[in-house]
Amino acid sequence: MTLPSSGSSISLQQVNVELGLTATAAINMGADAVRTLFDDASGAISMSDGFGKSNTTFITATGGTITTSGNDKYHTFTGSGTFAITGISNTYASLEYLVVAGGGGGGDRHGGGGGAGGFLEGTLTISATASHVVTIGAGGGEGNYQGNISSPRGSGLPGGNSVLASVATSTGGGGGGSYDGEAANGGSGGGAGGGPSRRNGTAGTSGQGNAGGSGLFPGGGGGGGATGAGVASATSTGGAGTAWNGTTYAGGGGGGLHSAGSTVSAGGAGGGGAGAHGEATDGAANTGGGGGGANASIVGGGNAADGGSGVVILKYRYQ
Repeated sequence: MTLPSSGSSISLQQVNVELGLTATAAINMGADAVRTLFDDASGAISMSDGFGKSNTTFITATGGTITTSGNDKYHTFTGSGTFAITGISNTYASLEYLVVAGGGGGGDRHGGGGGAGGFLEGTLTISATASHVVTIGAGGGEGNYQGNISSPRGSGLPGGNSVLASVATSTGGGGGGSYDGEAANGGSGGGAGGGPSRRNGTAGTSGQGNAGGSGLFPGGGGGGGATGAGVASATSTGGAGTAWNGTTYAGGGGGGLHSAGSTVSAGGAGGGGAGAHGEATDGAANTGGGGGGANASIVGGGNAADGGSGVVILKYRYQ
């Protein structure tokens, strides 16, 4: 609590409480703790010198893009870097973090949607100055069907892991599957490719995401998201992401559709790209959204899409 900013006087009881003592404790106005609080190194201390003063210290840090909202400061990393803690707090020692990995790429040729990057949130107690290396996972590349059914490379690629030093590692999203094929595991699993056999979407990592949707001719399943699983074909929508401090991250990509036209399979809330018969949509950058799947082998079909890159955000009270 801060001493009164104005008024007729400040009481000794208020000074004691600000110093973390009982209100009725004996007080020496020349003590170091009192002089530090009143910002008066020598000589007599006037009670009026204490107006608006506080004994509370706050975390200070550098790294990333720094913004403030109310009493909180945010450090947002959209690329790899270092979060350096340069000062600790005697009152507010907890720091909140979000670590989202890169989303998986969408599959091509009846392709499944890419799974969202792993979503991890938590708190960290800061008791000493330190530097924490931050790594941001890239989005996985799109599937690229080459027209050779015997050896296609139609499955999407997995997203990259995002890491906050030794504190948290989120797993990249699984790539979406291609024709009649299974997808890859990941933070959230990719949607399976559509085809004659019903292929199940793959699982997400426990505590980070959900499974992708099943594929069944003609469409691929949607990629899994942080909150919801991907939907099986033919709806093929991506699984929903999760909100953190008002913004939603880690939505799954929509699966590829067989039917021509303007119809798309929506990506999951939180940056998931839309799947389509035509051109699919990339997962949004720095959300961990999965890329949409597509149908390159069909006349008029388009290309699958890349997953979105990850993000790391740290939040603490600074005033």
